[in-house]
Amino acid sequence: MKHYLLILFASLSWIFLYSSLIQSANSTEQTDPPSKYKGRTIAPVMSASGANWLKRESRASIELPEQLLDALDITPGMTIADVGAGIGYFSWRLSKRVGPKGLVYATDIQKRMIALLNYELKKRKIDNVRTILGTASDPNLPRDSIDIALLVDVYHEFKYPETMVSKLRQALRNDGKLVLVEYRGEDPNVPIKLEHKMTVQQVLKEILPMGFRLKTKLDFLPWQHLFIFVKN
Repeated sequence: MKHYLLILFASLSWIFLYSSLIQSANSTEQTDPPSKYKGRTIAPVMSASGANWLKRESRASIELPEQLLDALDITPGMTIADVGAGIGYFSWRLSKRVGPKGLVYATDIQKRMIALLNYELKKRKIDNVRTILGTASDPNLPRDSIDIALLVDVYHEFKYPETMVSKLRQALRNDGKLVLVEYRGEDPNVPIKLEHKMTVQQVLKEILPMGFRLKTKLDFLPWQHLFIFVKN
């Protein structure tokens, strides 16, 4: 009897170990992102520990945030998603433009960044920005609700580009716009790490097959490309 129990115990142990290994393998397949996408190295997500860099004094002169938003034809009452909002550098600017009857969804995948964003909104007494904690594969935006999805230096950090853009496409209204702002990968004089820059060719290679067409590309920003896409 004792010998039988030992054999049974050993068998169950092997079954448990094998099951654990399978689950671990499946978990790795589902959660580990690819390091590259269509020949491009996917950049790591900027940590909330570097949040002060997002509100550095030189940023306004380099990124021209107000001129950038002027180019998007934002009108009062619109609903805009600030995707990868960080501390809300663009969210609080968008809140003024959409007005009290408009709405800004500020989504980020880091809890600490959302906390910093909420602090900035409270400090500025802004009540038409709704913060959303997203994931690496879903910004958690409501379907058919967005007029503009704004991604400023964010797309190149998407771990799952096709999944995220698909979710953004679902969130956009039929006439909605997907706006990408990316540091110029063609320009070696732009002092940004290579994996945090994108060329025009690479952006079009990735976004166009995802159900979008390029409406316009603007190059008035000192260091960045500005792409405005609409649904096909």
